[in-house]
Amino acid sequence: MSDAKRRYDDNDVKKVCKEVERALEQTGEQEQVNVAIEGVCGAGKTTLSALLADRYESNLFHMDDFFLRPEQRTPARYAQAGGNVDYERFQEEIVEHLQDRGGLVYRPFDCGSMQLGEAREVPYRKLNIVEGAYCCHPYFGDIYQLRFFVDLSAVEQRERILARNGGVMYQRFRDEWIPMENRYFETYKIREKCMRIRMDLPPQALDRVYGRG
Repeated sequence: MSDAKRRYDDNDVKKVCKEVERALEQTGEQEQVNVAIEGVCGAGKTTLSALLADRYESNLFHMDDFFLRPEQRTPARYAQAGGNVDYERFQEEIVEHLQDRGGLVYRPFDCGSMQLGEAREVPYRKLNIVEGAYCCHPYFGDIYQLRFFVDLSAVEQRERILARNGGVMYQRFRDEWIPMENRYFETYKIREKCMRIRMDLPPQALDRVYGRG
């Protein structure tokens, strides 16, 4: 087991694993367990969801694959709390087909080309994990058996984003994306609807997570 994984098991990740295992044990063979990994930028949502998906061989969906297409990026859309994601397409391509025994197909948004990428086929699985801010948008209804909110302080958030993305990108996080996420969290009381956890990563784990070693 890696140092990073050992560290995770010493903090709130162990709690998350227990909750996931309890939910899997309590559901029938024909029932699914859907898990939301919400939280602030830089808190460790992607890291946590990847660990869970690997451990439990689940499906893993990223809200980043549902960024708005260029034609959707209007002032009216951005004025919505939680409007900074294509929640309609996530509903149509993912939520409505999670129970399809033949699996589902969706097209992730490609930030490089600013258009939808190649189609991905996803098999039916008992456990589905949805990761990313906006995954608990009320548009989706009550689709989750478990909801986790990965949190950290504004100071820690700044340090992690600077380490991961650099100073230029941090300014965009600070001025654009973080305020939009915070308005969504506050408008829909997202923290209050989730189990709040932390991902306390040691420096060597951050190096591996952010590709520096």
